[in-house]
Formats: sequence, C-alpha cells, structure tokens
Amino acid sequence: MKTNATELELTLQLDEAARIAHEMRLRRERRDRNGRILKHLFLIGISVIMLYPLFWLLASSFKPENEIFGSLTLWPSEFRFENYTEGWFALPVSFTTFYWNSTIVTLLSVIGNLISCSFAAYAFARLRFTGRNFFFALMMMTLMIPYHVVLIPQYVLFLQLGWVDTYLPLVVPRFLASEAFFIFLMVQFFRQLPKELDEAAMIDGCSPFKIYWAIILPLSLPAMGTAAIFSLIWTWEDFLAPLIYLNDIKSYTVPLGLRLFLDQEGQSAYGQMFAMSVLSLVPVVIFFVLFQKMIVRGIATSGMK
Repeated sequence: MKTNATELELTLQLDEAARIAHEMRLRRERRDRNGRILKHLFLIGISVIMLYPLFWLLASSFKPENEIFGSLTLWPSEFRFENYTEGWFALPVSFTTFYWNSTIVTLLSVIGNLISCSFAAYAFARLRFTGRNFFFALMMMTLMIPYHVVLIPQYVLFLQLGWVDTYLPLVVPRFLASEAFFIFLMVQFFRQLPKELDEAAMIDGCSPFKIYWAIILPLSLPAMGTAAIFSLIWTWEDFLAPLIYLNDIKSYTVPLGLRLFLDQEGQSAYGQMFAMSVLSLVPVVIFFVLFQKMIVRGIATSGMK
C-alpha cells in the first residue's frame, strides 16, 4: 500500500510538472507571437512612412491642378488621366525622345561599367604586378572625393575636346573604369573565388584574358548583376551630369525633361510633371523587382553585407 501511494504521489508530481512545463511553453509561444506581431506592425508602419511620398506622387499624378497642394487626402476627387496623355506631348519635344536618350546613355553606361570595372577588378584581385596595393588604395581614395571637386576640371577637359553638348562626357568615362565602387564590389567577389581555378587553367595553357573570360566571368554573375543594376539606377536618375553637358533640348534625358515642367514665371504643370515622374520610375522599379534577388546575393557574397 505504501508503495502504491508513493507511485501515485510521484505520478501526480510528474503530471503537475508536465502541466507547468506546458503552461510555460504556451506562455513563451504567446510572448514570441506577440513579439512577432509587434515587430511586423513596426516594420509595416516604417514602410508606410517611407512609401508615403511615392503614394503621394502617384495620387497627385491623377489629381486636377488645384487639388495637388490644396487637398490633404491622397484619394483624388476625380481621376484626371489626361495628365499622362497631355504631359507626354506637353513640351516642345515629346517624352519619347527623352526616354530614348536616357535609354541610350544608360545602356552604354552599364556596358562600359561592366567591361572596364571588371577588367580593373580582375587585375587587382587575381594578377600580381608592381604597385598593385598602392594603386588599389589610390583607387579607393577616389571614393572619398566629392564629385563637385572634379566637376570644373572635367568640364574644362571635355570642353577642350569638343565633347560638350554630346553624350560622350556621360558615356566615355564609364569605359575607363571611373566607378571605384563597382571595382571594389567586384574585387571583393573575385578574391573569394579559389585560386586553384587559375592555376588549373594556366596548366591547360590559358592566358590571363582566357581565365578572365572563361572562368571568372561565368562565376561572377551575381556581382556583375549587382553592378549592372546599380549602374542602371544611378545613370537613369542622374540629373547633374546631363544638366552640365547637354544644351540641346533634343538631347535631354528624362530628369532634364521633367525639369522643363517647372516654369520660372510660376506657370508650372505639376499634374503633368508628376504623371511623367511616375512613368520615369516604371523602368527602374520593374528592373529592380525582377533582379532584386541578384542584388542581395551579389552584395552578400562580395563581403559588403
């Protein structure tokens, strides 16, 4: 009888311990769930704050002119789709020309950055030559130089070459590895590739260029894709360089075309300007959404996470 009582007491204690453990687990799961909910609510709130200017721009592109700054609500009282059709042909030159000019400059800039920066990065990362570390440090120092410091010397140089009012000042430097950020990005990626690949290729008789073309480039698509995406976004949205070097309205890019909607005499077509601004964001947004995984992978594998 005493043994049975002891076993019954032990069983009750085990059941009580199991009940307490179950309650603690439920309490911990509830606390974790509440924490996740609060975290997601916080992130959603921050996202709404960051995306509000974009929502305001999109809503304003459909509003009549008198409601853009006179109404506090995002939802338009009436949707004015004419802002898009009228804005496309409102200027002396249609936005088709501006889009075509931006496309040409952007594509050439992306191609130039990928070719020249990958060559420079391959030399810094895989080849050994005298002064390699010094020149790499010198290249990295250019990242700390503001663009405005070299603006006037560059303009004088391009003016003497007769390149002003052409696309050459916007495109040619891209083919000369002028973007130190992309070089650094690719160098970090190239250094992570096994050196044994180069040694095996050299045994098979491959030249340095053959190693670069047949081995390094196919393995570096994430870094190349990241550089291409950033180059596209920065070039497409660049306002200062086209403003300085382009004088003819037929050569203007999209950012310069948007500036023409703001009249110095106060007669500004904000609705049409916002409509064209929305359309100018479409290529960048589509390109980013399609290749955002490549951006994350390229940055994470390049030592810049």
